[in-house]
Amino acid sequence: MSKKKLAILLRARMRSSNHSAKSSLSQFTKEIPSNPQDNQSGDHILRNSSNFGTNGRVYDVVRETMHTAISATKTGGSDITLNDFEEGYFSLSLEDRGKLLLALAKEYDVNREQVRELIKQYLGLETPSSDDYAELHSSPKKEASSSVFYRVEWSLRHALKPTYETFFERLNTHPGGLQFLSILRADLLLILTKENMPSLRALDSYLKEKLGMWLSPATLELHQITWDDPASLLEKIVAYEAVHPISNLLDLKRRLGIGRRCFGYFHPSIPGEPLIFIEVALMETVAQTIQPGLAGINLGKFLIKRVITLVKKEMPHVSTFATLSPIPGYMQWLLSKLSSQSRFAEEERGGGTQSNPTSSTFSEKVLLPEEEQALMSLSDDSSSGSNGMEVLLNLLSAKNCDWATSPRILPVLEPILMRLCARYLLQEKKRGKALDSVANFHLQNGAMVERINWMADRSEKGIHQSGGIMVNYVYRLENIEDFAQSYFGSGQIHASPGIHSRL
Repeated sequence: MSKKKLAILLRARMRSSNHSAKSSLSQFTKEIPSNPQDNQSGDHILRNSSNFGTNGRVYDVVRETMHTAISATKTGGSDITLNDFEEGYFSLSLEDRGKLLLALAKEYDVNREQVRELIKQYLGLETPSSDDYAELHSSPKKEASSSVFYRVEWSLRHALKPTYETFFERLNTHPGGLQFLSILRADLLLILTKENMPSLRALDSYLKEKLGMWLSPATLELHQITWDDPASLLEKIVAYEAVHPISNLLDLKRRLGIGRRCFGYFHPSIPGEPLIFIEVALMETVAQTIQPGLAGINLGKFLIKRVITLVKKEMPHVSTFATLSPIPGYMQWLLSKLSSQSRFAEEERGGGTQSNPTSSTFSEKVLLPEEEQALMSLSDDSSSGSNGMEVLLNLLSAKNCDWATSPRILPVLEPILMRLCARYLLQEKKRGKALDSVANFHLQNGAMVERINWMADRSEKGIHQSGGIMVNYVYRLENIEDFAQSYFGSGQIHASPGIHSRL
């Protein structure tokens, strides 16, 4: 008898940064001497922040603490100062945190004068021979020259590192420091949405690189989360679940019960905090709608293959590993495309192509002739337009999304939105990779686009983000490595014949 085909619906959610645990710290801060050199012992006096008089004074104290933490030479004093800095940081407003991070980015960046001087020295030195045997028997003069070269090269390599690297590394080895760094970066990302400064972007890139190294899969522990785990952990699973909210304890128990699995990545320095978690549902077939299953987003890199391997070992008869994933960028892309093409069409009708040659250059037929005709048959007061693109744009732009529940409109929109969705997933790219962020994630991990499902997510969010459409990404163990390599190398997107047929 053939093995029973089962599908695994994977779903993951990155843990959100949680500032609430430190909220009580806003009542206090530490008073640090204005001259960091006057406080070699690291002993500080805890005072109520009201004693400082103004928020500016609190900011100055936290900034001095940061300077002391960066420049401290004694380990004991550094640990105390880092505690002071963390507490003081949480007492600051978001505006003051932005000022502090900008100061960190600018004042503790690379010493470029030193770098320039070392580059001049480096370029003026003779490059040592690449022949090890020749160097072994070189003259004392050449040996000295080579020693100078390597010493300058070493100095240059270290000079190119920003000073705040020391700060990040000290925080990483400090108790609770890694979690603090993740919160600090969350603040930094929020600030960058308002103040997109190059120095702040450089700081973020550097911190992101460090966190990626410190939170690599080799440092993480995979743990199966069950109903028997501590209540504090289960509460966090409920709190961090944002895509398909867990309504109550019975709902949570069901998701951890028979036919379900939940796995999380944990870091030893952040106990009890699931950095990433995946929910797995064992099903008879690949899910087509969110109602009987869960959506899959933000699965941690390497976590998917580890979970697949574990499940396959436990249940060898499982044959298909698939996600039911949202398509978060689809409607935004489609509305932008319809809007721009409608403007080009209007300019062409008005004879404006000569004054604006971009109209004809970038103009394209988004709709097929039969789709254009079907949409024009819908045109009425609620969805008027001079052409099919305008009708579709007006329908999809309506805030109430009445089209999603209309028996008259839905049959007309289904083939149009499904075809354009297939185009979006397979053909629309950014820097050679899939434009959709969730698609890019799964494809780079070796998945293929298996199927798109009409009205799989009828929630308000699902309608606004993807027109209710969801997609199945399938992982086949024998193809994962090849698919990932071809996607990274040439941007090739592997998809089923059913998806290609929609194009």
